[in-house]
Amino acid sequence: MKKTELHLHLEGAAPPGFIRGLAAEKRIALPPIFDRLGNYDYSGFADFLRVYEAATGVLRTPRDYARLLAEVLERSAGEGVIYTELFVSPEFCGGGDLSAWRDYLAAMTEVADRLRTQGIDSRAIVTCIRHFGPDRAKASAICAAETAGDWITGFGMGGAETFGRAIDYEWSFHCAREAGLGLTCHAGEWAGPDSIRQALALGCTRIGHGVRAIEDPALVRDLAERQIVLEVCPGSNIALGLYPDWTAHPIARLADAGVRVTVSTDDPPFFHTSMRHEYNRLADAFGWGDEDFAQMNRWAIEAAFCDPATRDWLRKEFA
Repeated sequence: MKKTELHLHLEGAAPPGFIRGLAAEKRIALPPIFDRLGNYDYSGFADFLRVYEAATGVLRTPRDYARLLAEVLERSAGEGVIYTELFVSPEFCGGGDLSAWRDYLAAMTEVADRLRTQGIDSRAIVTCIRHFGPDRAKASAICAAETAGDWITGFGMGGAETFGRAIDYEWSFHCAREAGLGLTCHAGEWAGPDSIRQALALGCTRIGHGVRAIEDPALVRDLAERQIVLEVCPGSNIALGLYPDWTAHPIARLADAGVRVTVSTDDPPFFHTSMRHEYNRLADAFGWGDEDFAQMNRWAIEAAFCDPATRDWLRKEFA
């Protein structure tokens, strides 16, 4: 079936073969980050970060990012995705420098425009990196605000959830909101329910992950009443050991409690997943059918950081 995806890291979606090929072109010697079958190989969250940083470190130019975006969007389209939102950080695309960021953005926008005519639409969410600190986050927010519109439609925060307080980044989120950007924030994955409350205090209408809300019934009720959308990535949570298996994942309990949940892949090649795989495993675990997934797509469409014309088109696709 057709699908929408709200939580996809551009660098984290880089296929192993793409990274190996790019490293070979640049004559970059990669450390041991692949298994004997050529997949990303890590053990535990800390090792995942090592492998992730080593793999994505070969992405260094606007052309690299343009090529990666084309690869990722084409693969998403092959999974039935017709609309996706990707996290991209100026930190990695020009070191937070606005002029350099514009060069990276121009290269990626050209690809996004071309792929839009070939069956998959996309938007970008500019992210600051939490563990880089509030001051560096301001540079990413300025990049987002100065290039808002067209492909750049959202602002969010990734990185280590347990670093500092979300309120320390209030300036950056206010800057992005003033520029008309939608707001989201990673929370409630490795940090507890209070991290979700902090993200909501920043004005976020969506929460990246958010699954640990299930530990706080009052927060679950609040999320349901306020129609806050969770960008849930079950395969990611299971691969990293947050939950032992699909049946233990709280997505169904959150949905049953009235919370608007959506399905995304996060960093798919690192977690050996895809949108089809996510849908199939959720169907197996919870008995969900076409209407259940269609409803999640409708929630995603209402929460998407897109223009009214795109939203109307998407609504018709899932009517």
